[in-house]
Amino acid sequence: MTHRVGAKGQVVIPKELREELGIEPGDEVSFWRHDDHLAVRPARHRRPLRGRFEGTQLVEVLTAERESDRRRESTR
Repeated sequence: MTHRVGAKGQVVIPKELREELGIEPGDEVSFWRHDDHLAVRPARHRRPLRGRFEGTQLVEVLTAERESDRRRESTR
């Protein structure tokens, strides 16, 4: 299956592949180069940022820093 690249560098993802990957109009996709070809996948396969560091020491450190900043700013 081949498609022509348009003047704006756009290519249509074939319907069969969109359906197989669950790509719908408005969805974001990510691209990367793999050796001599280009790969694409729905961007939603990435882990969301929200909650990524929950339960780690990073959360406690940032919370303590924020509280320290608040105390320092309230004494000005």
